[in-house]
Amino acid sequence: MKEMNGFFNQLLRIDLSNEKWTVEPIPDPILQSYLGGKGLGSYLLLQDNPPRVDPLSPQNHLIFTLGPLADTPFYGSSRFAVFTKSPQTGIYSESYSGGKITPSLSRTGYDAILVKGKAKHPIFLEISDEEVLFHSAAHLWGKDTFEAEQAILKTVRREDAGALVIGPAGENLVKFAVIEIERWRSLGRAGIGAVMGAKKLKGMVFHGKRRREVADLITLKQLSKEFKERVKNSEIVHIYKKYGTPMLVSIMNTIGAFPTQYWSKGTLEGWEGISAESLMERCEVTSLACPHCFMACGKVSRVKEGRHQGLQIMGPEYETIYAFGGLCMVKSIEEIIYLNDLCDRLGMDTITAGNLAAFAIEASLRGKIKDKLEYGDVDAIAGLLKKIAYRRGVGRILSEGVRHAASVWGMEKEAIHVKGLEPAGFDPRVLKGMGLAYATSDRGACHLRATFYKSELSGQIDPEQIKGKARLFIDYEDKMTLFDALILCRFYRDLITWNDLEKILQAACGFVFKKRDLKTIASKIIQLARDFNRQEGVTKKDDRLPRRFFREVLQETGKTIQPEEMDLMLKEYYQLREWV
Repeated sequence: MKEMNGFFNQLLRIDLSNEKWTVEPIPDPILQSYLGGKGLGSYLLLQDNPPRVDPLSPQNHLIFTLGPLADTPFYGSSRFAVFTKSPQTGIYSESYSGGKITPSLSRTGYDAILVKGKAKHPIFLEISDEEVLFHSAAHLWGKDTFEAEQAILKTVRREDAGALVIGPAGENLVKFAVIEIERWRSLGRAGIGAVMGAKKLKGMVFHGKRRREVADLITLKQLSKEFKERVKNSEIVHIYKKYGTPMLVSIMNTIGAFPTQYWSKGTLEGWEGISAESLMERCEVTSLACPHCFMACGKVSRVKEGRHQGLQIMGPEYETIYAFGGLCMVKSIEEIIYLNDLCDRLGMDTITAGNLAAFAIEASLRGKIKDKLEYGDVDAIAGLLKKIAYRRGVGRILSEGVRHAASVWGMEKEAIHVKGLEPAGFDPRVLKGMGLAYATSDRGACHLRATFYKSELSGQIDPEQIKGKARLFIDYEDKMTLFDALILCRFYRDLITWNDLEKILQAACGFVFKKRDLKTIASKIIQLARDFNRQEGVTKKDDRLPRRFFREVLQETGKTIQPEEMDLMLKEYYQLREWV
């Protein structure tokens, strides 16, 4: 079968139960309709997953996809995706990561890898352009992510290999366990790591020599060169390269939208101690870029002094700082790095972990649990994270997620989540467009589906504006969906224009699409995810914010969001999407 430009036209199916694998072609119309990445992953998830399947059962599929730009010269393209039904939310789950693993994954020669079944004993997979090998991982079960990844790469002994692994949290089926790559890169929010754990799949390693054919490599290289020249000196590139995402700490505290003390405040007193400037001052910080990237937003930070002297991580990212620094009121950047490192080794999502730690502190203060927890108590929070990862004591309840913990402790009115997933560090009582984002996101309260906080923070649209906001939101949501189909890095969102996307797709795939065509593709991909969720029982009634956002005003500013404001934004959104 002839390969379509930009694609291998190959799907690898792996059956862990029988240790078998098959390769089949992907029909051209599917790739033309949905592209790769999110489009292909959503299509396969909806097609192959049995309706209402238990997320931790062998029948739940784990799907890895690439976009048509993977392992090509265009900037921001070194990314891959993973899809499954979430153990945390029970609905659609997607996650993306960058790094050196992407070329290794791409050179296996597959556009998608679909894993089903359950191994009889712990294994790791070695996937190349020639075969799939099933290796015992019994000696790795129980090891943290750093040890496991190193051991797998040492076993394979190939310089061109890239690996991904789970930690103890995934093994113990913690419902927000993640996958770790290159020690510090995490993906799999909403429990994709637990799906691997349920399948007894400790890790996967990739290598190969296949290279995807693009329609016009000379033009793609020229577009890449021209793009870099156009944007390399922009303020966006400069600030990401200098500070990375921690720059948001000062911005969000200044406008009073930094979630603090488990969502009761919008500013943390003493936030300066966890800001980007504090990180630069108190740690040795070096920038790190993915392949084919000049943004270099990654920050490898080494603690200079104190009880964590010498501790090194990549990060902490803004979301980790908000979750532990704001919600849990930990006011030391070094201590946040310590908690970040612990989550990475255990293989747990820091956003959910920080939210749950703060929720447990609230439960303790209200006398709902016997454990004595207080805001800012780092060692108690660290102990709680370990209890969660190993399902011990109160950690057994928390390991099931905030929705479960709230029901056990009678705290449903206090719990902050949408469809079982906690929001990111942007309070919708200030950034009201983020309320629409959280309510409508296909994986729960997610900030990345449209990254609309950027529009409201930059002044592109007034955060207080309600009427007409959905139209701009949809434009961003469509564009970011295209980014996830190609797959491109979010941080290039304001640098890569719709016109750029048209040219890139023509050079890579030979597709001649205009903006309206691209928006149609994006809408179809969004519809796939919505159809999956509807199959799992989600209705429009589930597109709502936690009641506390309507009932409680932020203490410092008095800001809130009204039910009628949300209703209007949702009504406009549904009308524009032509959803009944």
